[in-house]
Amino acid sequence: MTSLVVHHLGVSQSERIVWLCEELGLDYRLVVHQRDPVTRLAPEDYKALHPMGMAPVITDGDLVLSESGAIVDYIARRYGQGRLVIQPDQPGFADLVFWTHFANGSFVANEMLSLIANALGVAPEHPGRAFIQERSRRALEMVEARLGQAPYFAGDALTITDIMMVFPLTTMRLFIPRDLGGYPHIGQYLQRIGERPAYRRAMEKGDPGLALMLG
Repeated sequence: MTSLVVHHLGVSQSERIVWLCEELGLDYRLVVHQRDPVTRLAPEDYKALHPMGMAPVITDGDLVLSESGAIVDYIARRYGQGRLVIQPDQPGFADLVFWTHFANGSFVANEMLSLIANALGVAPEHPGRAFIQERSRRALEMVEARLGQAPYFAGDALTITDIMMVFPLTTMRLFIPRDLGGYPHIGQYLQRIGERPAYRRAMEKGDPGLALMLG
């Protein structure tokens, strides 16, 4: 029986971990937790898993691990057998490192600023709004430029970098709507992602019936 357990919070960044396990064909157990119907936050049993009380969380034997990037790195190194990663002496390694950290370090972090501003009722004319929007615009332009150079963020094949980068381009838009119509390379990329059986399986297992934001 597998020791790896993925605790998935519905409609959250933990979808990355389910997708990674599916891409690697791992033997893992999926536990799906539903958001509180009123607050839309994680339920108490999920928050009790880890001191941060945030998704995602995995357990592996006695280990309890949080943070998307840390979990992706852990699973890829421990169970990936060299798949979905690039070695330091191979082309694309620097792209893998940059975009993997950019995903949450800059991209998701800025979208969270928008989410918080909305929750606080910050007026549209507040100068902070322009700051956030400008950072979002720059991020999307960087992403569009990169995907015009290569089919995936680290080169010709899917890697853990894509596992990290797809969420802010897709499901995060359910919280912070973004029109990606002016970014054709992003659109083509998301279509490629949507054609991957592992991605489809992961999304159906974690969030059955959820409309996928692939365009």
